[in-house]
Amino acid sequence: MSAKGKALAGIVAVLFIALVVWTVRTIPEAPDRSDPEPSTHVMSYEGNTISEEKDGRKIWELTAEHIQMDLDTKNADMTGITGHFYAEDGRVVDVKASKAHYDAKTKDVTIEDGLAITTSDGASLKSEQLIWTAASGTLTAKGDAYIAKDDMQAKGGSIASTNGFREITMEDHVYIVKGDMQAAGDRLESSDNLQKIKLIGHAHIQKG
Repeated sequence: MSAKGKALAGIVAVLFIALVVWTVRTIPEAPDRSDPEPSTHVMSYEGNTISEEKDGRKIWELTAEHIQMDLDTKNADMTGITGHFYAEDGRVVDVKASKAHYDAKTKDVTIEDGLAITTSDGASLKSEQLIWTAASGTLTAKGDAYIAKDDMQAKGGSIASTNGFREITMEDHVYIVKGDMQAAGDRLESSDNLQKIKLIGHAHIQKG
């Protein structure tokens, strides 16, 4: 091969090597699969209602201005909430709030933001959250919880009930005012719509 031919062959080889290097360097890296992509299987509803039944009896229902449901998990986030929880004895707990979350696996409901809670027998409550725990059938007003009924007012960290707040348990720095009586304790229990109360732990009562 002549000197000119050898030079041309060398140039071609160099160009080929450069092309291979460029190709390898410009191949995009495979995407990182360690973080799963968010689900795109979401359905939105306007002005819809979800509810739960047990043994043919409606336990609760929530009507929302907007519902967004994950079709994979069946979890739902709701805004503009009007809700009702139905006790076995016929009493109803009515709820209004800005938002709520339904967990399809546990069937638990968390309602929060601008909560206003009333019962059909005249009690009113306020709290940061209202939580329905399906496994125990418990409604819990949680976070700066307050309840008023007739001449009784009570506040604490949480108020829990399994029958629409007729029977309640309050915990965490409980304070009660009833007529001219004031009382405080670690825990309060009442089984008759706050007509009679039991204070437990570091209890203090002042009257007059």
